[in-house]
Amino acid sequence: MARSKEFEESAVLDKAMRLFWQQGYEKTSMTDLVEHMGIHRRSLYDTFGDKHQLFLKAMDRFDNKISASLEGGVKRSKTAVEALQFIFELMIEGEEDSPPGCLMVNSAVELAARDADVDTKSTEAFATAEQLLKDIIAWGQRDGQFTTDYEAVELAEYLHNAWVGLRVMARTSVAKEKLHRIAQISIKFLEK
Repeated sequence: MARSKEFEESAVLDKAMRLFWQQGYEKTSMTDLVEHMGIHRRSLYDTFGDKHQLFLKAMDRFDNKISASLEGGVKRSKTAVEALQFIFELMIEGEEDSPPGCLMVNSAVELAARDADVDTKSTEAFATAEQLLKDIIAWGQRDGQFTTDYEAVELAEYLHNAWVGLRVMARTSVAKEKLHRIAQISIKFLEK
């Protein structure tokens, strides 16, 4: 008779996601994962597969969570500028009790050059982020807040580059005041 699971899958996946986010893929051992997730090694393999499969599921979990946070904040924004301010604030400050930086950016830097699955997930997440920025910029262009000297897609690519840079810098000891200045100047570049 098969034993029933004694854990909530999404809760332990969140624990794995946070550990990978803090330490990276290479530094995180299976022993670290078992201890941090609070489940037996056999349960980890039976539920999530090997370390690589678990990592990819953790990337998906992160992407879904951050996408939901971003979309919710953008929908609550009254202007395109306010939406961008929300996004940059989230990129710099993170969510309460979250590790600094971004699991997708960290994973791209650590693994994308040699892991096709990580490259695909990172690239897809970056494309989704650029689409969100493009939609916000087009909104700002329609409302007369942002320049129309460039296409929304070009400005989104530029702004996404700043976004990724901020996520990398957020993992360092760089002062948050500096990151906020960079974000504000990046938004100002879009204004008419």
